[in-house]
Amino acid sequence: MTKSGSLPKISIVVPIYNEEAILHAAVVDLRERLMPFDWRYEIILAENGSRDGTVQLARELSERYPEVESFSTNEPNYGKALRQGIERARGDFVLCDEIDLCDTDFHRRAIDLLGAGDVDMVIGSKLIAGAEDERPWARHAASMVYTGLLRVLLDFRGTDTHGLKAFRRSRLLPIVETCQVDKDVFASELVIRAYRAGVSISEIPVRVMEKRPPSINLFKRVPNVLKSVGKLTWAIRIKG
Repeated sequence: MTKSGSLPKISIVVPIYNEEAILHAAVVDLRERLMPFDWRYEIILAENGSRDGTVQLARELSERYPEVESFSTNEPNYGKALRQGIERARGDFVLCDEIDLCDTDFHRRAIDLLGAGDVDMVIGSKLIAGAEDERPWARHAASMVYTGLLRVLLDFRGTDTHGLKAFRRSRLLPIVETCQVDKDVFASELVIRAYRAGVSISEIPVRVMEKRPPSINLFKRVPNVLKSVGKLTWAIRIKG
């Protein structure tokens, strides 16, 4: 049961890392923009290894608002936080969000598609026709190169694996449990394995703009991401 005494229909999982500056405002704004939807929902703040006041602030938000839950992985590991958030989710539908996005337009469109029963997973793509990627050019280019790598190495058939996604929890949880890598590429492994498992997936365009600079420098991430992609290729191609 939720703190408000009823099971949520929708779980919104938000990994957070060193987000003290925007966390409170983002959660308050998200709650306000969800009000017109009349959803039974929970917001799960999946903190991972923050060095600022994020942990305490997330705890205070969970104490103040009945819809908000928080936990900490105690290490800077986005994939681990996202995975544990999905595993903790109690809603029939799970929305994977980013604290600097909180795109309720995507939420509404995705839940409508899932509720209609035609698909089991919806991916918000910043790289397909109709999308608006307003991030710096280097970030956009990096996303395109990354997707290209996944297509070459793993026969990925979509356009995007990171960022916003929504799915029917009962359909995707078994796939989450088969994922073998974490950190930056867990989300990619989840999406790629979903495609390979024959999950019905729909990509919809989204608008992406940064509310603050990335918490980790793009160029500092490159070596770790390449290493993780190597692990992902081994996990899927060799281990299966």
